[in-house]
Amino acid sequence: MLEMRPDCERCGADLPANAPGAFICSFECTFCVSCAEALDDRCPNCGGELMDRPTRAGKALAANPASAERRFRA
Repeated sequence: MLEMRPDCERCGADLPANAPGAFICSFECTFCVSCAEALDDRCPNCGGELMDRPTRAGKALAANPASAERRFRA
């Protein structure tokens, strides 16, 4: 199951699990739209392709909450 990380690893922007606008690689490195575009849709950590992260909402989100661990390091 996806962790649904709460922030962009590059700029720290909030990325709620129930909203579109997050991009992930196969290791779940997570970036916002702007950063994914700046990175040419390539993960700077593993070199993998960044893809749209699906959303999780309603009962699915309540039963399987998103991660609260932030990855952005200022």
